[in-house]
Amino acid sequence: MKSRKNRWSLTLRYILLLLGGAVSVMPMIYMLSTSIRPNGALYEFPPHFFPKLSEITLENYRYIFAQEKFYLNFINSVVVAVITIVLAAIIASALAYCLARFEFPGKKLLFALVIGMMIIPGTTLIIPQFQLASFFGITNSLAGLIPFYVAWVIPFSTFMIKSYIESIPREFDEAAYADGGSVFTVFFRIILPLASPAIASVSIFNFLTAWEEFTWAMTVINDNAKRTLPIAISGFFGQHQFTQWGYVFAMSVLTLIPVVLIVFILCQKYFVSGLQAGGLKG
Repeated sequence: MKSRKNRWSLTLRYILLLLGGAVSVMPMIYMLSTSIRPNGALYEFPPHFFPKLSEITLENYRYIFAQEKFYLNFINSVVVAVITIVLAAIIASALAYCLARFEFPGKKLLFALVIGMMIIPGTTLIIPQFQLASFFGITNSLAGLIPFYVAWVIPFSTFMIKSYIESIPREFDEAAYADGGSVFTVFFRIILPLASPAIASVSIFNFLTAWEEFTWAMTVINDNAKRTLPIAISGFFGQHQFTQWGYVFAMSVLTLIPVVLIVFILCQKYFVSGLQAGGLKG
């Protein structure tokens, strides 16, 4: 009786996993299938989820690759994402190290501010951020994106890295101090190498934030040559009196390729280990 109950429980789990996987994967499959169909095929009736063999074409991808602005937008996204994760990693690691290892006046208040910034919705800050960007004259440029992206991701990055650093035994610090090492020696030679899984995992989140962000980039960037990929994709909505879904989905597929390669293939082990240690040991 107990064995039968366990089999039913296991079967139910597999069914739920399959349903969850289908819900997650089907939109991507639909996006891919639409990207290899003629541009107006989406409007046919009755609709088809998968294209017929006679409909399969790479014309949408040829059109995207023929657009010079696609390469500019791609480079802009790469530059913004890379600079964001590097600056955020440096600043958040240093801040997390101070919060995890030292006692100083205002430490609890500073950590409360870090937690508070994680709670505030980013959209509520768009108006003051735009005023700040206008004051410094960095609107309509990549410099108008990077500082704000860094500011957005620092609270979460600091929280996660701090939790990981607290799991590192203090004996390592004391041994370095006993050998004449300074605070900087401990930070660069001990903390950063040991905390690299946490830094890598939050850097993945930071990369996704900078790579996929739309609202702020749409607000602050007007020049087509300085736009990032999400804004470039939105440019196909409403062109020529109707949305060119073939181009939209083809460009979306191309945009997802770096995410899949970097996040889910190359950095998977850092992602898992960093989240486990940073989230559970804090």
